Amino acid sequence: MGTPSSLCTSQALMSRPSRPAIFCTSGSVSFTGFSLKTQAFFRKKQTLRFVKASVAVEQQAQEAKLALIRIGTRGSPLALAQAHETRDKLMASHAELAEDGAIQIVIIKTTGDKILSQPLADIGGKGLFTKEIDEALINGDIDIAVHSMKDVPTYLPEMTILPCNLPREDVRDAFISMSATSLADLPAGSIVGTASLRRKSQILHRFPSLSVEENFRGNVQTRLRKLNEGVVKATLLALAGLKRLNMTENVTSILPIDDMLPAVAQGAIGIACRDSDDKMANYLASLNHEETRLAVACERAFLETLDGSCRTPIAGYARRDENGDCIFKGLVASPDGTRVLKTSRKGPYAFDDMIAMGKDAGKELLSQAGPGFFDR
Repeated sequence: MGTPSSLCTSQALMSRPSRPAIFCTSGSVSFTGFSLKTQAFFRKKQTLRFVKASVAVEQQAQEAKLALIRIGTRGSPLALAQAHETRDKLMASHAELAEDGAIQIVIIKTTGDKILSQPLADIGGKGLFTKEIDEALINGDIDIAVHSMKDVPTYLPEMTILPCNLPREDVRDAFISMSATSLADLPAGSIVGTASLRRKSQILHRFPSLSVEENFRGNVQTRLRKLNEGVVKATLLALAGLKRLNMTENVTSILPIDDMLPAVAQGAIGIACRDSDDKMANYLASLNHEETRLAVACERAFLETLDGSCRTPIAGYARRDENGDCIFKGLVASPDGTRVLKTSRKGPYAFDDMIAMGKDAGKELLSQAGPGFFDR
């Protein structure tokens, strides 16, 4: 789908790595009772262990082959929650998938999960969280792949399609702090932790007196632990993820979209399969939420048109208004927040029209930005 665009790829990604290590897990995921206010998240981390014995691996592979659907996912708590949501929807929609063992979840460790010491933009951008999963899909190790859509590059690997988006969660960002009620309440010089250049640029544009710790990475639980330890005074997290993890009790306040435009496809789950697998495509068609799919397509058309580097803060959000029309808002910024360019569009909530809106908005901001803006 399209050509490689704004999500840049490092030289390491261009070389084909060894086959990803995978293992299976089953059961439900629960993350309730995790609260900064009570500091109740010092419970022991569950460790996911690789099965090393060859006999066990062989037996596991045989069991996986018996499953009607093998779902590939990252191993973070949020990724697993999204995979389980997908599994539960498939089971509810198809009686044969409700049988015990009909669906297996296969955890795949991606490069982005392994390298936590550097900012994402320095090691290859968002494709780092999807490449190994895509390879497992192409190689037939899994049947479908569940992704956070904001991690998916604007191009898809050959032999794969992404025909399904689940209903979108709340797209807004949550402000979390032990000492302040909002960004405006933070004293000058306070450090806000975020791995997102989009968030960093919008924070500094509105509050230049604040500082941003850019390499504030890790899963939701890790970042909340760092906040509690005083590494930073505040952080921003996607409200969608907190809702899916049942961790909204940690939210101090919610940022309005006009104050913090979300990432392209934030809050949306995408499910991919092989382009030759009609059976999986039919299963996924039964889960697709068309309103979400169209909104995500509009936003990704905007992103693809900008063709910015992975060090370019970009935000975009499409929604259906009360009259049934599409309202799109887009933004590009310099990483230091000194320049923020915005645009908006309104038109019919239909695929072709929304793709055209996204592309047109991207072209406008390219023109406004001028030469060199996206090379910073």
